[in-house]
Amino acid sequence: QVQLVESGGGLVQPGGSLRLSCTGAGFSLEHYHIAWFRRAPGKEREGVSYINSDDGTTYYTDSVKGRFTISRDNGKNTVHLQMNNLKPQDTAVYYCATLSVPILANSLVTYWGQGTQVTVSS
Repeated sequence: QVQLVESGGGLVQPGGSLRLSCTGAGFSLEHYHIAWFRRAPGKEREGVSYINSDDGTTYYTDSVKGRFTISRDNGKNTVHLQMNNLKPQDTAVYYCATLSVPILANSLVTYWGQGTQVTVSS
């Protein structure tokens, strides 16, 4: 059974950092394009970042460029999202997902994780 498990969410003050992790259970993440999406309160789910399984290239939505970094740890079958200089508008439930092609679109997701809450507040 394919399963994605997120961890690392929590409450952090503005300007702080968190590292989210997405671990694969039952399959190897190494062979998949892996993305992070988020859903803020009252808003639609949006794509945040992805890492390409073919060449390791990465993509970030404009609002997180320079602050977030996506990376793989194939030895631990895990993809991380390092989030620095967090802002209140980053508050959301963050979801890990596999993509059929390396494009950030909900319609191209093949598997979803259950989500982890990130709250940025003083």
